[in-house]
Amino acid sequence: MSSIGGGQQDVDIDLGGLFRAVWKRRTRVLLATVCVAAAAFATATMIAPQYQSEARLLIESREPEFSGTNQLAPAGSDRVFDESGISSQVQVLRSADLIKQVARNMKLHERKEFDPSAEPSALSDLLVMLGLKKNPLDLPPEERVLKEFDSKLQVYQVEKSRVIAIAFTSKDPKLAAAIPDEMAKVYLSLQSGAKLDSNSEASRWLEPEIANLREKVREAEAKVAAYRASSGLLPTGQTENFATRELTDISSELARVRGERANAEARTKGVRTALADGRAPDTLTDVVGSQMIQRLKENEANVRAQIADLSTSLLDGHPRIKALKSQLEGIRQQIRTETSKVLVSLENEAKVGQLREEQLLQRLNTLKAQSAQAGEEEVGLRALEREATAQRQLLETYLGRYREATSRTVANAMPADARVISNAVVPSTPDFPKVMPITVVAALAAFLISCVVIMLTELFSGRALRPVSIAEPDASEQLPAVKAEPESAESMLALADTEAEEQESEPPEDTKTSESDFSIEFVAAHLLDQDVRIAVSVSPGGDEGSTATVMLARLLAEDGQKIVLIDLSGSACPTRLMAQSPALPGITNLLSGEVAFGESIHADRFSEAHLVPRGNSDPRTAMRGIERLQMIIDALTNAYDLVLIECGAADASAVSRIARREGTEIILSASSVSDERIVELLTDFGEAGYRNIVLMTGQRESDPDFPDRHAA
Repeated sequence: MSSIGGGQQDVDIDLGGLFRAVWKRRTRVLLATVCVAAAAFATATMIAPQYQSEARLLIESREPEFSGTNQLAPAGSDRVFDESGISSQVQVLRSADLIKQVARNMKLHERKEFDPSAEPSALSDLLVMLGLKKNPLDLPPEERVLKEFDSKLQVYQVEKSRVIAIAFTSKDPKLAAAIPDEMAKVYLSLQSGAKLDSNSEASRWLEPEIANLREKVREAEAKVAAYRASSGLLPTGQTENFATRELTDISSELARVRGERANAEARTKGVRTALADGRAPDTLTDVVGSQMIQRLKENEANVRAQIADLSTSLLDGHPRIKALKSQLEGIRQQIRTETSKVLVSLENEAKVGQLREEQLLQRLNTLKAQSAQAGEEEVGLRALEREATAQRQLLETYLGRYREATSRTVANAMPADARVISNAVVPSTPDFPKVMPITVVAALAAFLISCVVIMLTELFSGRALRPVSIAEPDASEQLPAVKAEPESAESMLALADTEAEEQESEPPEDTKTSESDFSIEFVAAHLLDQDVRIAVSVSPGGDEGSTATVMLARLLAEDGQKIVLIDLSGSACPTRLMAQSPALPGITNLLSGEVAFGESIHADRFSEAHLVPRGNSDPRTAMRGIERLQMIIDALTNAYDLVLIECGAADASAVSRIARREGTEIILSASSVSDERIVELLTDFGEAGYRNIVLMTGQRESDPDFPDRHAA
């Protein structure tokens, strides 16, 4: 069948064949490896050796322990050297000015190594004459030295540290060690000089600024003093003025006077109460404390003592005793009089305290008003004081920095923010070329490239490709009666002839009830029993065989099987019998990529079977995508119980391009084909590797849903 003649045989890569091909050519591979290794060794040996040496700098703050203002330097000053700061120092070391200074110090322009273009080769002169290369002599000698120096220099930051490595490569090992040390020396000198220049510039800038600030400080302090004098805010302490201090003192005095007055009133009340109650005055503290009362009490005691002494010898009516009693009464009268004076004195003291309190209250109210006014005036005073304080602090800061910068400038010594932690050492072994590593790598590369070239040659020639092998089933797995083996094709035909003769000799009624071993019903039962998922129907007789295939599909659908028939016949007979319209998209459209997968499947108009019609696309275009047919069949097996492919009058070679040998059932729908043709087909499919072959030569006796075969 032409429509399936463009398929390709599945192939696989023969790995064993690839290795065998390499092994057959092992002499060439080894010879190429040895030659390349020898060439690499000779080339590496002839190359002038290059030596490399390295010096290392540690970037850190080198400020003195004490600054010029006799204060400790700020802790953690190294933190200014972050990642970007270290990277900046790397660029400084690679700067053109620093390299030029090193080149002048070491007179590198006198060395041919740093000016190879000064004596160009003949090839270089030819390229310059042809205009293909710029004349290197057009550049100044210093620029040529700088370019060559930069190509040999490596400056990098050591990972996760503040260390910078300076590496230099040269043909002279001593020069390779001397240049990094000289670069470190020049770098430290430039850093120190830059810091000295900064101090000098700071001193020159600070001088006029300090003079200006001094004048501003003087004016600000004069304004503060004038404002204090005009507002009466005379200072009495660090945080108080005169009005506030006086208000505080008056408040304290008022509290004291109030306490004394209350004490005097309490004492007066106590004396008055004691006298009213008739208690002895000498029980009162204020009375007892009076010196006059104490003297009168002493006199009273003496008189009582005399009366007591005379009473032992004299009677009460004796003039002496009467005189003493009269004297005693006079003393008591004096005591009462003195007690009254004490009471009056306490009352006067209370009244004086009350008057003092009233005076203090008046003064306090006056001071409150003055303090409120002073508070408003202090707002302006504090603003002036803040301005004066800020100017004074700025002046002190500038003075401190000026003294520090001046001292460093006078001393003419400023350490750089870096120090050498590792000097360059004269190398004893060359850094390039590494003869042995280069030789080993070149040999390994030559060996691998040779092997790859041989393998690619075998692949492109097709010698390393082999067809996909399909395991043949054992004899015990082959079907007995319905399987047609190549060696038993003649016996199957003989069996068919014998059955035909028996049918002719039997009565007509027996013929109606008999059933051929190769009928559609028997093939359908066989497919169900063997649970076949993919079946390819070949119809060497043309449309008659295709019609029988359609009947087989409908019979399986009547049995409840989900079946789809793919029309790959040249005449499109299944499409005409099953499709609603011959113009429906089908397998050719799907292979051409014109329609989606679901748009190519349609329902049979007389059964529950499904159909993938032939389609209306160009068969030649569809053949370009024939390799997708197997994927389409595999996808349909996931959705249907049986995928039936009608190939028309196709041969075994054409079928092998679209169907695997394993798991595929071949149905020979040969209802009106000669025995010789059937034997030929059975032989061809057997030689192609197909072992599951079923012969279908009969028709269904009646099918009400299917039209007459000849009418179709």
